[in-house]
Amino acid sequence: MAVLEIVKYPDPRLRESTFPVEEINDDIRQLVRDLTDTMYSLNAAGIAAIQVGRLEQVFIIDGKVAGGDENAPPEVFINPEIVETGKGMELAEEGCLSFPDVFVDIKRPRWAKVRAMKLDGTTREVDSDGLYGRALQHEHDHLTGQLMIDLVGMVKKEMIKRKMKRFHNAEARKKAKASKSASA
Repeated sequence: MAVLEIVKYPDPRLRESTFPVEEINDDIRQLVRDLTDTMYSLNAAGIAAIQVGRLEQVFIIDGKVAGGDENAPPEVFINPEIVETGKGMELAEEGCLSFPDVFVDIKRPRWAKVRAMKLDGTTREVDSDGLYGRALQHEHDHLTGQLMIDLVGMVKKEMIKRKMKRFHNAEARKKAKASKSASA
């Protein structure tokens, strides 16, 4: 089991350009396993490769969120593209592993259709609304460098920036304390 470290805002790696997967090989299969382990360890609905510092166009969605039962495996999306969105707009709360403990209302289309390769190399189209449709759009945004902070107004943007600054300061204090006790 490999639980990877999450890249957190404002780390510039979250804005890097991602690239299509040319071949589904052992490295990509391992990436998907690591993303799965990381997502489940953090009780998340989905995760994109860029959130663990990888630039391949890959994301996964929890199988339960994708409409499966409690034990459904995650849905894998390689080189995904949003084909269509619609059915009006909906405002709903979103969180993100790259923004720990930050939850904000985001306005998105109610429905999305995504075309992507599966881990076996076949192509499929998925269309969904509700949490699954929202998760598809959220994770796809990561692959284009768009983050949830980009989808809110100025007041919420500033609130998120302050909260993330406090988070990073607290993490730095924890590391300093751990380092100090390790050397004592």
